[in-house]
Amino acid sequence: MTNLLTWDFWFNLNPGALTPLNQKIFIGLIIAFVALTIFVLIIKRNGGIYRGFLNSLYSFYLGNAIIGSIIFFFNYELVPFFSARFWLAIWLIAMLAWLVFILKRLSVIPKHKKELEEAKEINKYLP
Repeated sequence: MTNLLTWDFWFNLNPGALTPLNQKIFIGLIIAFVALTIFVLIIKRNGGIYRGFLNSLYSFYLGNAIIGSIIFFFNYELVPFFSARFWLAIWLIAMLAWLVFILKRLSVIPKHKKELEEAKEINKYLP
């Protein structure tokens, strides 16, 4: 655990292979992203008001599955610069930033839902 807090661990350009446990965790994460991509793809067909949010979520899972696969490939093949650990940190930070924007999009949905209900109420009385 103390190795995670050193500069040499994160910024070594030739860090070596991932441990077998870490490889399994990484593969499991990628498989989870692929499974969630398929799940969201099925759900978004009849998403209704949540369609925009589900499209964002679909892009998030698909994009992270692809990026994770590329990072895993470079780590597995031990490509000197592209297997550096700081790519994992950059990927994690980008994922968190992307999730913030997705959650902002989710927070707007109740407002749109209320506007839709008000429009239906008004249209009920119009010829």
